[in-house]
Formats: sequence, structure tokens, C-alpha cells
Amino acid sequence: MIAAVGTKGRFERIAFLSAGTPEADDALARLAPLYGNADPAKADVIVALGGDGLMLQTLHRFMDAAKPIYGMNRGSVGFLMNEFQENGLRERLANAHASTIHPLLMQATTVSGDIKLARAINEVSLLRQSYQAAKLRLSVDGKERLAELVADGVLVSTPAGSTAYNLSANGPILPLDTNLIALTPISAFRPRRWRGALLPDTARVIVDILESEKRPVAAVADHFEIRDVVRVEIAMDHGTGAVILHDPGHSLGERILREQFGY
Repeated sequence: MIAAVGTKGRFERIAFLSAGTPEADDALARLAPLYGNADPAKADVIVALGGDGLMLQTLHRFMDAAKPIYGMNRGSVGFLMNEFQENGLRERLANAHASTIHPLLMQATTVSGDIKLARAINEVSLLRQSYQAAKLRLSVDGKERLAELVADGVLVSTPAGSTAYNLSANGPILPLDTNLIALTPISAFRPRRWRGALLPDTARVIVDILESEKRPVAAVADHFEIRDVVRVEIAMDHGTGAVILHDPGHSLGERILREQFGY
């Protein structure tokens, strides 16, 4: 969902985080003397200086802290970031719009029986680990929907992540405020014409790996990878949210909408 952010003066204590690149470190050196650099634990807002990779890491780091994140692009793509400017930062923060993003929760069971949990802001991907295609069985809310998918893998995407890996895999772009998630195959071989599915964001997707020893599969929640999985359960975690701030007219919802028109 998308909501307006408070009033001026709310964001007095700003914590800056740098991606560690020369461009990001230079921005930090210029901004800290102007606005101070608070301890992230005590800050009113986190300002991430870098690209989308840093933004994802920062959203994960502060997911349970109810602390808004405002990014300024000192990286390459910067889809999740705002334009970098030195002046007027507090005014920009006060007038920003907030998008609350609910992550996916992944529960992965490995060949050895270990169960591991991870959250994903963008997507959960299951990917083949060898030269052989993966064989996967897909179930939704306890009902088998596809007995066998032969592919490089499959992914489940949030609306926020629908313009990332999901779009590269020819998945649909989802408006940010839609109550849907995308289930998208990655280079499907069989069934050839299956292009994925749109599911309600209350759905629980279960992927069972067939012939797991012969055709090993890894599960990835954003940047966290678990190898040699045999079963992966994926559902949206509505009880957890990350707040991202954008300048008026450049909200995450607006950017996703623009992607649908090719600009």
C-alpha cells in the first residue's frame, strides 16, 4: 500500500549508509557535515547511498524496525532510489511518500532435512544447480496445480519485485497496490506454453523438487541462497513490512506503472 509521510521536522536524526563505492563514499563525506550522521539504531530515517543492491540490503536490515528508508542513487540502475542532491534533504524527506512493502517468507527444506527461513523483498527463485533442467511440482494452497515443470527454475515475485528478475523472465508487471503475487517459470521446457500464473497474495506456494539428487536445485530469497533443496514453501508475510520513501511524482508505484509503458 502507499501512504503519505508525515510533516516537516519529523526526520531530524538522519543515518547515512554508504555502499562503499567511491561515488557513495564521496556523497557520504559531503552529506554528513550538512545533516549529521546519527546512529542507525537511534535515527528517524535511514538514507542509503548506492544502488538497488544496497537498498535491498538496507530494507532487509531494518525490516523489523519500522524505520523508513530513503535512497539516493550513487549506483548504476537505481530503480528503487531517488535522484542524488546535496541540498534540501530534510524538506525532501518531509514531503516524501511512503510505500510499505510486505516481503515473501521462504521456508526451504534441504536434502539433509534442515529447514531454513528467509525473507525476500523482490522474489524467491528456485534455480537448477547443474547442466540438467530442474523438475518441479507446483502446488498452491495444498492443491497440486502442475505435476511436473521442466525448466531452469521458477520464481515467486512480489509487486515491488515484479520489474526485476520476474520481468527479465517474461513475468507480468504488477502494480504496487495490487493484492497479487506472480508465479513465473524460468526458461520452461515442459509444458512449453505455460507462462506462469497470477495468485492472490494470501496464497501459499509449495515447490517440490523431483529427482533432487540427479537434478539439484538452489532456492534464493533476494541475495540469500540455500542449496540442495527438496521442498520450498513461499507465502507473503503480511505481518512484516519495510517502508521505502520516494520523492513526490517518483513513488515506487509510479515507477512500476511507467515500466508498463516502456519508460
